[in-house]
Amino acid sequence: MFSETLLKRLKDAQSVAVLTGAGVSAESGVPTFRGEEGLWKKYRPEELANFEAFMRNPELVWEWYNFRRNLINKVEPNPGHYALAEMEKMFPNFHLITQNVDNLHRRAGSENIYELHGNIMRNRCVDCSKRYDYDDFQFSPNEGVPRCECGGLIRPDVVWFGEMLPQEQLRKSFAAARTCDVFMSIGTSAVVQPAGNLPLEALDAGAYVVEINPERTVISSYVHETILGKSGEILPKLLEQIEH
Repeated sequence: MFSETLLKRLKDAQSVAVLTGAGVSAESGVPTFRGEEGLWKKYRPEELANFEAFMRNPELVWEWYNFRRNLINKVEPNPGHYALAEMEKMFPNFHLITQNVDNLHRRAGSENIYELHGNIMRNRCVDCSKRYDYDDFQFSPNEGVPRCECGGLIRPDVVWFGEMLPQEQLRKSFAAARTCDVFMSIGTSAVVQPAGNLPLEALDAGAYVVEINPERTVISSYVHETILGKSGEILPKLLEQIEH
């Protein structure tokens, strides 16, 4: 399943960067953003996941995110998440870049994470940007939309349509891609930009780039190696190979 080159590169690596996408979470049972399970009260995600919708009807948007959080809280990290958390301990530098907002990487034990699209379990004030954790309050339709101590509305700390990605997280992600020895693109179609450029940045900088995905993607013809299959099955086997 794994080439000798990949195993040697990983065993010799000082720095590893990993990009994960929706495919990793889907294996845990997290409903896909655009999948049939994602339909909620006949609204499309684009109608709810934007700032204008929030300011127009914050109760509705909060109700949707509460619904999504409750779904996510019922699922568990899968073996792929746990394998990545173990890999973090093996390399002097390990950077996990994710497009997922479900917090499953953190629950699995990963620590050095760049969350390009935010985290659905965090919240922040629209006025002063103060952060609030999931446990700081529970949204209730009867109590209305939570407000910050400054008086501003509190919103989910995720990137909505039309918003810029968190620039510091993005900068660190590209720096990790340019300086790693091995780059892994896992469970992502590599279509959504700018994250889709990260594997190619790593390639241009001389890293060994491997893709793990159920099917080939737009970057498959460029990377050194494409391993077809589920990351929850492949990553634990890869971890076992490089541990010995």
